[in-house]
Amino acid sequence: MKIKFLGQNCFLFTYKNITILSDPFYNFQAEKSSFDISAQKIDYVLITHAHGDHIADVKEVFLNHPDATIIGQPEICGYFNHENQIDLNLGGTAFLEGLEITMLPASHTSSFPDGTYGGQPAGYMFRIDGENLYFAGDTGLMAEMKWFPEKFGKIKTSILPIGGHYTMDAETASFAAAEFLKTEKVIGCHFDTFPPITINHDEAKHFFSERNVVLILPKIGEEIEF
Repeated sequence: MKIKFLGQNCFLFTYKNITILSDPFYNFQAEKSSFDISAQKIDYVLITHAHGDHIADVKEVFLNHPDATIIGQPEICGYFNHENQIDLNLGGTAFLEGLEITMLPASHTSSFPDGTYGGQPAGYMFRIDGENLYFAGDTGLMAEMKWFPEKFGKIKTSILPIGGHYTMDAETASFAAAEFLKTEKVIGCHFDTFPPITINHDEAKHFFSERNVVLILPKIGEEIEF
């Protein structure tokens, strides 16, 4: 699987012939990524919760890719009222041609910019060829993380928010990675987008190195191999 960072919690996941765009917010810093939604194949749109910095570009995605399928909470699928949808709830799994994506809880809030209720926030566990990738979404530290490796097995890589203020900061995320998730590698997200979540990169790397976890701080447009 290839994972391209497009800013905040927006990633393009490519697995074999499947492309999944998470939490569409790619226009905010498009000058850094050169991402062109009209030229990009999109099969699925994966949503963690309803905040504006996670759903701002959903409608544009469907204008360009009307056959794409949205995956998210029933409230989110209902809000967008898109023809193709997989309306998961916590614990549910989407099966996508050899790729399994299970919806997991997240500790956060969720409402649309117009005030509409967005359901419960979520993260997802990707299971690919016997390996696990945890995509946390926006979350604080939560006890449920302890049972993720017990239930799913070894978590090879986790994508965790590290910006603080609205989510875990880097120090807390390093604790979650090492003590709860038992993960080898973390791809950071939800950092440097706005002033409240600007981080010190050297300090963040130090927190993770102290706990023997590899931290990747991707640049916008950077592609990472899983």
